[in-house]
Amino acid sequence: MKNYDVIILGAGAAGLMCGANLTKNLSVAIVEGNDKAAQKLKISGGGKCNITNVSVKPNNFDGDKELIKTVFKKFNKEKLLRFLDRNSIELEIRKKRYYFCKHSAQDIIDLLLEQNKEHHFYYNHKILSLTKEDELFTLTTDKQILKAKNIVVATGGKSFANLGASDIGLDIAKSFDLQVQEFSPALVGLTVQPSENWMKGLSGLSTYVNIKVKDKIIEEELLFTHKGLSGPAILSASLYWHKGDIRINFTPDDAQELPKRLQHALKDKSITNYKFAPAGNYGFTKAEVSRGGVVANELDFKTLESKKVKGLYFIGEVVDVTGELGGYNFQWAFSSAYVCAKNIKGTSKKF
Repeated sequence: MKNYDVIILGAGAAGLMCGANLTKNLSVAIVEGNDKAAQKLKISGGGKCNITNVSVKPNNFDGDKELIKTVFKKFNKEKLLRFLDRNSIELEIRKKRYYFCKHSAQDIIDLLLEQNKEHHFYYNHKILSLTKEDELFTLTTDKQILKAKNIVVATGGKSFANLGASDIGLDIAKSFDLQVQEFSPALVGLTVQPSENWMKGLSGLSTYVNIKVKDKIIEEELLFTHKGLSGPAILSASLYWHKGDIRINFTPDDAQELPKRLQHALKDKSITNYKFAPAGNYGFTKAEVSRGGVVANELDFKTLESKKVKGLYFIGEVVDVTGELGGYNFQWAFSSAYVCAKNIKGTSKKF
């Protein structure tokens, strides 16, 4: 049995960023279910990872706006860009707003691994339980038992099950009587009712649209698929849609010319205010992220530490904060990780 100052659960973007910002005098272990770190980061954005956005505001997120604002006040987009630039990570801007890695997402993974090289990694470890007695947490995996004064839960959400994603982070939170919002698919395509089956006949066609869902207006590309609707506009819209109608303006730009197939399909319909109710979504297998997580009221906004359980932190996707498509979720992962690490290195004592 080994004792650590900090055990980070998850070697994804949030977990690695947290470890990278912990002081070297702390003993740190990172426990990961996969055989390698940052598998989701590696495949995102076609392997080039949309890391952040030109404009990052609380309004780009579904979640407690005060929590988001507090975290970004301590570590915002500018600080992330400076961190990457200082470490020679080259980025490029696409569509005048999306920051991608110029070469490969592996550049960022290599950087984060280098900055975590003093820490002890436990790969291929399935988390079974976490308990606390006095000031020490006991983490039980399928391979061994570890102890620590601080636990950082960075286990992510439920999407990408093929990469080992699960809701273990919520199980841990519930075991300590913390309130959670169960995960649901987000940034995901929407299926359609039989009355909208005409859309399936346009499979493969994309067009720039304006979508209104609740009080949100999103402008981006929409893609018709054999299941219904997808594309950047729909993925972001899915974050705010639970049930009921959404409205699509197929000509947000007066100069925009509709594809002839779409013109024909819409000939008897409202082109500028097409209203319909999606049937559902494509599910976790197609979702980019998970909506839900540990609710904001359970956490200290300035540290991401549980208000009820001293030394227990939640960061990244396991927190009930979800961003739109466009780099927002990686920004949240890095920002929340930094805030957490800054607090731990200021309060933790060595064994």
